[in-house]
Amino acid sequence: MVIKEFESKLNKWGREQVPFLFFVDFELERPLAWKLSEVPKDILFSINGFANCIPQSLDHKIVSILKHPISFSAYKSKFDSVKDRIRQGDSYLTNLTIRTKIEVNCSLEELFFRSTAKYKVCWKNKFLVFSPEIFIQIRDGKIFSYPMKGTIDASLQQAAETILADAKELSEHVTIVDLIRNDLSRVSDKVVVNRFRYVDEIQTSQKTLLQVSSEISGRLPKNHNYNIGSILVSMLPAGSVSGAPKKKTLQIIHETEKMKRGYYTGVVGYFDGQDLDAGVMIRFIEQDENQFYYRSGGGITSQSVAETEYEEVLDKIYAPVY
Repeated sequence: MVIKEFESKLNKWGREQVPFLFFVDFELERPLAWKLSEVPKDILFSINGFANCIPQSLDHKIVSILKHPISFSAYKSKFDSVKDRIRQGDSYLTNLTIRTKIEVNCSLEELFFRSTAKYKVCWKNKFLVFSPEIFIQIRDGKIFSYPMKGTIDASLQQAAETILADAKELSEHVTIVDLIRNDLSRVSDKVVVNRFRYVDEIQTSQKTLLQVSSEISGRLPKNHNYNIGSILVSMLPAGSVSGAPKKKTLQIIHETEKMKRGYYTGVVGYFDGQDLDAGVMIRFIEQDENQFYYRSGGGITSQSVAETEYEEVLDKIYAPVY
């Protein structure tokens, strides 16, 4: 299904108030959508508690993820390439991601049921997502977005104060909030930042992380459900996992990462006939034959330091099991 066909189908289902589930890949090349009654049996999902499966009672088990990351020098080569493009003025913020080989002591399906996250998806023998990040929510005639930028180990002394005071993190967050405001302004009016840089706690099997988000909203026009697909597609890919300016930064990502992201950093969501809830597909394990890979990344700005960014992408390799 090409993106225009996908957009038209969702607009039609929106007009008809047909509930549906959808996936969109980062490159917008393989969007998928199903009526909720027709979701394939090899796909499990839970979106803010709305699920097509019953929670399983599992024995207590310590989930282990053994990381085999690329070397720091290999990461720094990619990092330096991005920094050069930022210095040239091609981007203010670029989300750089890597693929890490991992070993995990349970199946993707078992990890799906053991994990806790706002957005969970398990597509058998393909990938597992347990994402904390909202992309957009549409409810009561308004559209909301919650860009997430900034992660720190909660065990560090005064962790929340440290990340909120960090000039690089502030610059990165401001850039993304401005980008999302512009995205929302294309489909809604009265766009406002309701909350700026609030801190959430994320529990993992290894440590507790703090993550910084903002809340932005706008008022949608009457009968916006008739254009639900167009609203969604106009905002893709998600600004928090691409960068700014978006078009040029997407080119930098393609040239630097040298492999397609696929559904990693794409979007998953569902429409219930009235409202829509969609999340960014981060915290992502993909299966390639019998090998597992964890995809993770972070935003690079002119103030970024390679060692700190490398540590952050490795910190983001976790399972939200506790």
